[in-house]
Amino acid sequence: MKLSESREDYLEAIYEICKKEKVARVKSIAEQLGVSLASVNYAVGVLQEAGLTKHKRYGYIELTERGSRIGKSILEKHKLIRSFLMKVLNVEEEIADKDACRMEHSLSNHTMEKIASFMKSREV
Repeated sequence: MKLSESREDYLEAIYEICKKEKVARVKSIAEQLGVSLASVNYAVGVLQEAGLTKHKRYGYIELTERGSRIGKSILEKHKLIRSFLMKVLNVEEEIADKDACRMEHSLSNHTMEKIASFMKSREV
């Protein structure tokens, strides 16, 4: 199942919030992504149907094991790209963060491996 960029953003946000707070709330996700509560509820429903989240009405949102793996992977891609942009290309932090968010969805695993290898070999 191929997730849209938007759904990947939701998984990444839920993963980050759950890392800090164990569970996520609709309001926390909405604030982090700058979207409405209704948008979060809809997206979480789609993710739940895909077997990536668990959510009871008015309850906390948790990631399934599969959802957690995907969310972690997206966050790791984001961090690697952001680091590459800032440390190798000297891109300002705010711009690097925004660009990494866009790039994380479209770069192939092959390219990500090359970036990781480059960063590791240079100890950047």
